[in-house]
Formats: sequence, C-alpha cells, structure tokens
Amino acid sequence: MTQYEHTQRGTTILVTFLAAALVLLALASLMPARQGVLFTVTGILGIIGFVFSSLTIQVTDRALRWQFGPGVFRKEVPLAEIKGAEVIATTFLQGWGIHYTSRGWLYNVSGFQAVAVRLKSGKMFVLGSNEPETLRGAILRSLS
Repeated sequence: MTQYEHTQRGTTILVTFLAAALVLLALASLMPARQGVLFTVTGILGIIGFVFSSLTIQVTDRALRWQFGPGVFRKEVPLAEIKGAEVIATTFLQGWGIHYTSRGWLYNVSGFQAVAVRLKSGKMFVLGSNEPETLRGAILRSLS
C-alpha cells in the first residue's frame, strides 16, 4: 500500500538540455559538413533529457522506491534497511542526476532541497525533493 508518492519535474535539467540542443541545431545550420554529428548529439541530449525529466519517489508499507522519468533508472530499498532520514540542502556543485557525493549516492532532478536517508548498514543516499519535509515525515512514519 502506498503511503506517499510525489513526482518532481526536472525543470533545471530540461531547460539546460533544451538550451544545449538549440545551440547544437544553430551550429548545424552554420556547419553543414558536421550536421550528422550535431544532429546525433542533439538526439542523444533529447533522450537523456527525457529519461531525467522527472523524479518520482514512493513510500509503501514495505519499501522506499524512486525512479527517473519513464523508469529507465529505478531503485528500491526495503524499509527494514532504513535507520532514519533528515532534510538537507545540496549545493550547485553537487548538481543533478545520479552520481556519488560525500553523502553517498545522489538522485536529483532540480533544486537544492533533499532528504538524506541513512541505512542500518551505515551507508547513506540522498533523494532530491521539492517537498523534503513531507518526504522525510512519510519515511519516518513508515518505519514505525
């Protein structure tokens, strides 16, 4: 049973990839000999933008789940493995997407608000959210 579900749109990622695609298309019109390469790169940026267009986080009675866009990248952690959660702020340098940070793996599509989830094993990961207090509360309620 779902206790919490929220989808955050990746506005920052979408705007960045759209701007890059427009620059590449403008270059393609100026460099006919390189159009194939520029169109290919533009297509790749479009696919990446689509995959990371949103982040959906779900708390069920058994697990914490999250996925990017249509679900190409998805992850699940059983609630039994979670020790706690706290609201944190990420920085511009930590960025967006999926990558490793000093706090563990970061999953984020926009903004600088997040929830750091600590596992019983001592490991951590960070979920970006535009409603971090609500997400933290849902995780903690599901642990009891």
